[in-house]
Amino acid sequence: MKFSRRAFAAGAVVAVAMTLSFGASAQQDGSLKAVMDKGSISLGIPTDYPPYGFMGPDFKPTGVDVAVAQLIADKLGVKADLVPVSTPNRIPYLQSKKIDVIVSALGKNEERQKVIDFSTSYAPFFQAVFGPKNVELKSFDDLAGKTLAVTRGTIQDDALVQLAPKSLKIQRFEDDNATMAAFMTQQTQFVAVGAAVAAAALQKNPKVQAEYKLLIKDSPNYTGVRKGETTLLNKINEILRTAKKDGTLESYSQKWLGRGTGNLPD
Repeated sequence: MKFSRRAFAAGAVVAVAMTLSFGASAQQDGSLKAVMDKGSISLGIPTDYPPYGFMGPDFKPTGVDVAVAQLIADKLGVKADLVPVSTPNRIPYLQSKKIDVIVSALGKNEERQKVIDFSTSYAPFFQAVFGPKNVELKSFDDLAGKTLAVTRGTIQDDALVQLAPKSLKIQRFEDDNATMAAFMTQQTQFVAVGAAVAAAALQKNPKVQAEYKLLIKDSPNYTGVRKGETTLLNKINEILRTAKKDGTLESYSQKWLGRGTGNLPD
């Protein structure tokens, strides 16, 4: 097969253009270098969303997300600048460069993937059945004949219809506060809610000896960075994957969530 000089020249131009383009992209992405140069990294964390992020007895932020944020800074060898964020403002804060990374119970979906980049997952975020520590539940079948509180129309309400035995006596309430109140006052033996809701209620009522029992649905947390900040993202992924392998993330999950990480997606 013969190639003309013109075709060869055109191919060479394309190859050079691609090389220059890739080189320019790599040079423009100074995200990791910028963090290292300033010696600190701004991490958006929750401070009112236990067990992921909340103020401890010493009035310092603590929780799963706070621990992960601090881990990222420590492994980078820079100072952790912990910035409180809320669900509505965490992505705007990232885009406006008020923070470098979101570490705030951030779930991944198609809409968010259009505006930010996600790391590998680092913690489970789940709806579950919680109950007394002295009562063992090995499966949903063990709920037969028991009583359980749930918020009407939630993911856990719909799931229980499929998962629980017909003899489970479900009491439905209009909001999470009423649902947790029913359980706390022993109107029901068990409650099905999100982990964050359960943790907040149990933190306020430490005398209630309750714990995680059965998983209903899992939706893991990811960190988020600005679009195109690949060098920083790659480093964060390296840190989180190592923490998965060496058991660090497992220990965080057990400490604050009362269960293991499970099979976290990459």
